[in-house]
Amino acid sequence: MAARKRSGGRKKSGGRKYGKKAGKSVESAMRRRKHGTLKRGKKGHGGKVTSRKQAIAIGLSEARKKGAKVPRKKSSSRKGGRKKSRR
Repeated sequence: MAARKRSGGRKKSGGRKYGKKAGKSVESAMRRRKHGTLKRGKKGHGGKVTSRKQAIAIGLSEARKKGAKVPRKKSSSRKGGRKKSRR
C-alpha cells in the first residue's frame, strides 16, 4: 500500500524565508541590546532598547537597509483596520 500525500492545507514553498545576512544582523542587534548599546530612533535619541522584540525588529530593519533577504513589512494602512461597532 503506497503512502498518499494530503491535499488539504497550504502548500509550503521551499527555501529560506530570511537570508543568512538577516540572521547575522538580528544576532548583532541582540548582542548590542545585551551590552546596553542598542538605541531607539534616529541617532539613538529615543533611549536604550530593553525589549527583545524591539531588538529583533531593529535587526531586521537594518538587514533590509543592507539589502538582505527579509520579507516585506505589513503596510501601515492595514494597522488601522475597521473599527468594531459597539452593541
